[in-house]
Amino acid sequence: MSGQMQPDKILHTQHSSHYMPEDERRKFQNPEAILSGVGLKPGDTFIEMGCGEGFFTLPAARIVKQNGVVYGIDTNLTAIGQLKKHAKQLGLSNITTRVAEAENTILCTACADIIFFGIVLHDFKNPEKVLKNALIMLKPEGILVNFDWKKLHTPFGPPVSIRFSEEHAESMIEKAGFTLKNTIDYPPYNYLITAIPKNE
Repeated sequence: MSGQMQPDKILHTQHSSHYMPEDERRKFQNPEAILSGVGLKPGDTFIEMGCGEGFFTLPAARIVKQNGVVYGIDTNLTAIGQLKKHAKQLGLSNITTRVAEAENTILCTACADIIFFGIVLHDFKNPEKVLKNALIMLKPEGILVNFDWKKLHTPFGPPVSIRFSEEHAESMIEKAGFTLKNTIDYPPYNYLITAIPKNE
């Protein structure tokens, strides 16, 4: 891996988290099934941008096991603190966190097997730049995953006006240098896009 992780630092800007308790969220999102479904496996390097308190990061750490590596990146210092607390309680020592903006974060070059966006792509100030950063960090055979809200009215979640439709998200991902692999419906409220680095 090129480059070294820097110590956590406080940022004054934060993306919107649309917080929901984990037990409520698990009623319609199964993080273990989602992560296994996109091919996450023991020994992988997994990066989650906008990880929050670890709804996906913690299950990812269990899946990749001790010979795998998980990075959780978020601008919210409090959320990162909770993630670190939960990881310690669960005995997970393979998670590295960083308080940082995704637009300014490139952890490594071609190190990640999976880079994951869990209902956050619409929150970034510059999602196009975030996606281009992800392209740099992914291995040539790595997978980009964007799990997000459908652009429909739902009982909870962010305002429909700021959500990305599947078509809009696909277009941004392609323009950032990826080849779309699959887009699937994840009922009742979400969709999931996978993509791989484009072969030049």
